[in-house]
Amino acid sequence: MKDFRTLKVWEKAHLVTLAVYRLTENFPKCEMYGITSQMRRCSASVAANIAEGCGRTGNGDFHRFISSAVGSATELDYFLLLSRDLDLVVDDEYQKRHDQIFEIKRILSSLIRSVKKARQALR
Repeated sequence: MKDFRTLKVWEKAHLVTLAVYRLTENFPKCEMYGITSQMRRCSASVAANIAEGCGRTGNGDFHRFISSAVGSATELDYFLLLSRDLDLVVDDEYQKRHDQIFEIKRILSSLIRSVKKARQALR
């Protein structure tokens, strides 16, 4: 069991979640149960899956939750793109958040590879 707060990738995911909540505050009311809700849910899911994976005892569970975090980050990346294309997010904000999400996915992919390698070494 690991403390998720010690992982830089969790810290980065948490900061993106905070940014997404602030960003979506100004979205139209008609999107409250649409894009706003989806973006908030999947952004929080990235950090939550990392945290939950750290709370599990086996590397297999940790691997599964980290993989889910990548999926949620990819979903967030899509909703961010959709928001930009609907003119809800300006290009500069889109690029900044996209770059952050890309960095999180890169770190998570590296973590997945190292966990997978450790699991294979135990066999």
